[in-house]
Amino acid sequence: MEANHLNKIKVSIFLCLLFAKATTLVLGQGTRVGFYATSCPRAESIVQSTVRTHFQSDPKIAPGLLRMHFHDCFVQGCDGSILISGAGTEKTAPPNLLLRGYEVIDDAKSQLEQACPGVVSCADILALAARDSVVLTNGAGWPVPTGRRDGRVSLASDAANLPGFRDSVDVQKQKFAAKGLNTQDLVALVGGHTIGTVACQFFQYRMYNFNSSVAVDSSINPSFLSQLQSLCPSNGDATKRVSLDTGSENRFDTSFFANLQNGRGILESDQMLWTDPSTRTVVQRFLGIRGFLGLTFSVEFVRSMVKMSNIEVKTGTDGEIRKICSAIN
Repeated sequence: MEANHLNKIKVSIFLCLLFAKATTLVLGQGTRVGFYATSCPRAESIVQSTVRTHFQSDPKIAPGLLRMHFHDCFVQGCDGSILISGAGTEKTAPPNLLLRGYEVIDDAKSQLEQACPGVVSCADILALAARDSVVLTNGAGWPVPTGRRDGRVSLASDAANLPGFRDSVDVQKQKFAAKGLNTQDLVALVGGHTIGTVACQFFQYRMYNFNSSVAVDSSINPSFLSQLQSLCPSNGDATKRVSLDTGSENRFDTSFFANLQNGRGILESDQMLWTDPSTRTVVQRFLGIRGFLGLTFSVEFVRSMVKMSNIEVKTGTDGEIRKICSAIN
C-alpha cells in the first residue's frame, strides 16, 4: 500500500511539473497544451466524452485508439494519415488491417465540426483519444500538447517501417531511434501492450514452427506453453484474439512486464525485451526489482507518449485541418 501511494505521489508531481512546463513553453515542434483554449474551449471535453461513451459500449476501443496513435506517429509523423480511407492508404497496409476505433474519431470530429468548424485537427483528436483511453483503463492522464495539423499523404508502402512482431531488439531500437526515441522510450511505449489483445496468427509460429530447427520458442515458459496452445491450436482459428497481458488485459499496470519476466510474453518482439540485456534492465527497473534503480512506469510512459506524439508533427501552415478525418480536403 505504501509503495502504491508513493507511486501515485510521484505521478502527480511529475504531471504537475509537465503541465507547468508545457503551458508556458511551446514544444520544439510547435505544439502546446491548451492550443484550443480560445478557438474551441470544449475540444478536449468533447473528445473525452466521445471516447468514454464508446468505451462503455466496447472497452476494446481503448487499446485500439492507443495503437492507432502509435501507428500514426511512426508513419509520416503524428498527422492523422492513418485515418485516411482509400486504396493504397496506410489503413490498408498489413500492420494496420486490424486497427480499431476509427468510428470514435469520426464521431468526435463530427461533434467538433458542429461546435468549432474547421478548427480541431484529426491528428489532435487521435492524440487526445489515446490519452483518454489510457485513463479509462486505470492509467495516468497527462496534459496533451495540441496544435498538430493533418497530413495530406497516406501510403500503405510507408507502413513497412512500423516496428514488427518478429523484429529483434536491435531492429526495434533502430526504428525507434529513427524517430528520436531511445531504448527507455521503446520499453515504456511497448508497455502499452498492458491493455488489449492480439490475433493468434501473430504468434502461433512460436508454438509450432518457430524456425527450421526448433518447433517451439524456448523463451516461452513451459507451464505457459500448454495454456497458449489450448487458446490457439495449430489448426485453429487464426483470427481468434488473446490477451497481450495475461490476467490483466483491461487494466493499465505493470503486470505486462511481470509476464515478460516469467516467460509469458505473447509476441516474440515483446518477450525479447526480457531476453535482451539492453532492454531487460529497463523492464527490471519498471518492476522495481531489488538491485536496480527504480523507474515508475506510469511516469515514464507519460513522458514517452508526449515525446512520441510530437514526432514530425505538422504545424503553422503545413498540412490542413480536415473537414472529415477519412479524406483530405
